[in-house]
Amino acid sequence: MLSPKRTIENATKSPLLWGLPEHLSGALFKGATPVRLEVNQALFYAGDAGDGCYRVDDGLLKVTMLSPFGSERILAFLGSGTIVGELSMIDGLPRSASVVAVRPAALSFVSRAAFKTFAKKHPELYEYLVTLLAARLRETNAAIAAGSFLSRKGRLACTLLELAGEFGQDVGDGQTVIRQKIGQSDLAAMTGIARESANRIINDWEPAK
Repeated sequence: MLSPKRTIENATKSPLLWGLPEHLSGALFKGATPVRLEVNQALFYAGDAGDGCYRVDDGLLKVTMLSPFGSERILAFLGSGTIVGELSMIDGLPRSASVVAVRPAALSFVSRAAFKTFAKKHPELYEYLVTLLAARLRETNAAIAAGSFLSRKGRLACTLLELAGEFGQDVGDGQTVIRQKIGQSDLAAMTGIARESANRIINDWEPAK
């Protein structure tokens, strides 16, 4: 539930249960059930029962939603150390989005029943959850504002900055390389613009490096 470099202060860029103290996150996933996914295999779909959450131990997943017309919107990419499915585990409601493996993945599963038992023994867990829920709400507000007020170029730039923050490596000279293979179709789906628009914007940017 924790990346050692994460804190509550920067939890606005994290899935909900990141930022918990290491003694809580480590104890919660002790004895978790291992799960493996192949490329393009779904972990769960929107509307499925929320029976627990997963920690990504290796691999890459994408969190997606489909419009009534079948177009895909990618909400996030999740790499090693991240958590998926935590909201349904907390409130018991169906999954709000679908999660699919972009490359082979290994995960650890904790059931909702195990989470509730753990929380009874560690009531301080709820204090952290309130703080992190507030951070998630702020993140949602920022995303709505970006979608409403920024141009397509601005929104694509925000997407690239987000990916650089999660998967980037500083290679010097003010340059950051995103160490995940993410195609323009996925970039467009994450930004909420057409692939053709994303392609034009990137082509405009490339001469300026």
